[in-house]
Amino acid sequence: MRKSKTSFKTGKPKNKPSSELLVLPLCVGLLALTLPLASQADSAAVSHNQRFNIAPQPLYSALNRLAEQSGVQFVYSAEMVKGLDSPGVSGNYSLSAALTKLLAGSGLGYQLGKGNTVTLQKMLIPVAATTPAQPPSATVLPTVKVMGSLANDDPNDPYNQDYKIANSMSATKTDTPIMETPVSIQVVPKSVMSDQKTTTIKDALENVSSVRPQSSLGLSNAFITRGFRNGRVFRNGLVANGLGIGEGAQFDSANLERIEVLKGPAAVLFGRIEPGGLVNLVTKKPRTEPFYSVEQRFGSYDFYRTEWDATNAVNKDKSLSYRFTGAYQNNKSFRDFNFNDRIVVNPSLTWRPSDATEMSLEVDALHEDYQVDRGLFAIGNRPAPIPVSRSFIDPNDPVDTNSKVNLGFNLSHAFNDNWTLRNRFLASFIHDKNTSVKPANGFTVEQFLDPSTGNRTYSRNIFSQTSDNETYSTNLDLAGKFKLGGVSHQTLIGMDYLRAVGNYDFYGNYMDPVTGLDIDIYNPTYGIDPSYYATALATPSDGGINHYIFRDNWYGAYFQDHITLWEKVHILGGGRYDWATTGVGTGTNFTGAEAALPSRQDEGFSPRVGILYQPWQWASLYGNWTTSFGANNGVTDSGATINPEIGEQFEAGLKTELFAKRLTTTLAYYHLTKANLMTRDFKSADPLAVAAIGEARSQGIELDMSGQITDEVSVIGNYAFTDARITKDYSGLQGNRLNNVPEHSGSLWLKYEIRHYMPLNGLSFGLGVFAAGEREGDNDNTFVLPGYARLDAFTSYACQLGDARLITQFNIRNLLDKTYYESTDPFQNAPPRVGIYPGAPLTAMGSVRLEF
Repeated sequence: MRKSKTSFKTGKPKNKPSSELLVLPLCVGLLALTLPLASQADSAAVSHNQRFNIAPQPLYSALNRLAEQSGVQFVYSAEMVKGLDSPGVSGNYSLSAALTKLLAGSGLGYQLGKGNTVTLQKMLIPVAATTPAQPPSATVLPTVKVMGSLANDDPNDPYNQDYKIANSMSATKTDTPIMETPVSIQVVPKSVMSDQKTTTIKDALENVSSVRPQSSLGLSNAFITRGFRNGRVFRNGLVANGLGIGEGAQFDSANLERIEVLKGPAAVLFGRIEPGGLVNLVTKKPRTEPFYSVEQRFGSYDFYRTEWDATNAVNKDKSLSYRFTGAYQNNKSFRDFNFNDRIVVNPSLTWRPSDATEMSLEVDALHEDYQVDRGLFAIGNRPAPIPVSRSFIDPNDPVDTNSKVNLGFNLSHAFNDNWTLRNRFLASFIHDKNTSVKPANGFTVEQFLDPSTGNRTYSRNIFSQTSDNETYSTNLDLAGKFKLGGVSHQTLIGMDYLRAVGNYDFYGNYMDPVTGLDIDIYNPTYGIDPSYYATALATPSDGGINHYIFRDNWYGAYFQDHITLWEKVHILGGGRYDWATTGVGTGTNFTGAEAALPSRQDEGFSPRVGILYQPWQWASLYGNWTTSFGANNGVTDSGATINPEIGEQFEAGLKTELFAKRLTTTLAYYHLTKANLMTRDFKSADPLAVAAIGEARSQGIELDMSGQITDEVSVIGNYAFTDARITKDYSGLQGNRLNNVPEHSGSLWLKYEIRHYMPLNGLSFGLGVFAAGEREGDNDNTFVLPGYARLDAFTSYACQLGDARLITQFNIRNLLDKTYYESTDPFQNAPPRVGIYPGAPLTAMGSVRLEF
């Protein structure tokens, strides 16, 4: 006998017979309650149409899905369904019609029982195509009760609420189970982002060990992974934010299916990437089954956000399908003078001219008006004791603007069951223009604020920058499976190309204070005369306007072989060779041709070797050695280029699938080094000048988990111990800790969904804690950010409205209203001591979502 518990996936009420109770959901406000009322008769319940979406699969699995989507309980013996498959069912059907389709060809019929039970029965004649057979004389075998299952094999299903993702493309560029991949890879699915109501990737990545934002305010999409900063984000396997100059552009969560984080050097398949790891955004794709949703969010600081998602087939044979997602957001901030006004639209089309060929075209477009925020500052070795809401920019700052367009094309063609050709192309265009009142570097580098000596003010200047990025990237992969000498191989051969073009202009005096802009940190006075902006940003004859031109041309060829021995041993080996040309031109009114740009050429080979042993289906032991190669775009204050950054990593770990393979865990130890490390040179009048530090080492232990403990309890969590230090240096920093890297950090998010008590089915609760130990604020280790623990919570209720589903939700972030600081920003336009970014105080958000 086997018993699994009810899953409330589509929100459909259970079908009740006469005299039984029926739930009438009352979705009122942000927290809905339910009241039991009298029900309708059996015939009405069985004939009521609802949407089913069950793919062809083994019959026992299909019955689980039907139980989950309808709320019925199936009674049958395990032997009765052994070895049987189901053709599935998709569309609006009554329960009777859906059962008939699901059981077609199985030789089984069914009998409606008391309550919401359905008993399966063997038949002498297979079930008819249109009429459910219910032979009264059928013999009922020993029974097993099945009441649904949380498992959903399709991670892209809009109804999928799983926290577990079993496969990933990021580690190997093949759809390989994570349990068989000898690297650490973590996935944040859309269900987690929906429960936590994240709108940007920064908040979503708090669920992954050893990943820290830098910076956490403004528009930066840079992250510190395993101790090292990475300014590039990938989208479906291709670079999506160009050279990363200027403020960058946000990546909104509205069009994200999941976020995959590949830990450690990933250059073997992706080329230029930092050794700490790779962040890859997987976007939503068109589907052939109709799904529509609209959601309205509202919350603290005048937060309003409308989000939508629509997908369906365009023609009758379903060879052409579309998806249109997007969001509009308008909000203020807990920070004075800060706001955001953002629109995002994401249309896409997929054409499948045959079962073997698929082509898709995607567009991501974003535009936002916002205000640059330069953060707070340190006094002595701690953040200044002033309110986190206080800003030292100015309300008369001009509105800043940012826009981004991504154009993507994907083609895949299967020559047969074993060999597939894939081509991807992505064009990315990013524009940003911002002006702000900022700390004057020439003052703050030499003389820090110290109220104990009577110094209550710091000096500011006015700075403006404009950046334009164009990136074109493509790759061509041939993946195949074959056996040689009884050994299974999964092979990948590929090549890629990236061309990035960047133009950067900056205006105003970057270093020196502007007279009259000093501000009292305890009693600030705001309202700068607009004439100051015109004067400070005027174009003087001595070269006050500067230009940069960046060019990257990057070619790569790679190979990989995944060997499987005895179905327990997996060996992953491969390598990549890169040819990179980087050019940087700078000067007053620089207009030189691309061919005349100062440039350097670098090339290198990056190998990777990994082995994984799976003694049991639920446990894997693995280890790997891998390297990375990353050419530097930066130049020193003297105009010299810097040698390529080289990374090397050794890693060993344990992966498990527990609780009937519903919960995955990864425990990893790594030792990672990076040579030719760069940092910003804030003593230079050049806002993009860098300095070579030398070499840094990061080593640590990570634990990640995600999935289900029971049908009702979902969890995602992590812990990281990280020891990241400078090991070789030219200016006395050797032995210092790397900035913004806590020694201890982690998070735990638990969700409980009521599935067994009918009056409350669909009610969910969640609670999470996100913590980090103290971190050095800069590489000089002159001040620290204190440790913190932030508590978040949510509750939601899903109810059925005819064929639609309504979900109301209420989230609180920083439930205990703690003061904490997320990061500093050593890579923006002021030193870290005057670029400390606080976390938000208690923030509430409500949402109403309709799915149909």
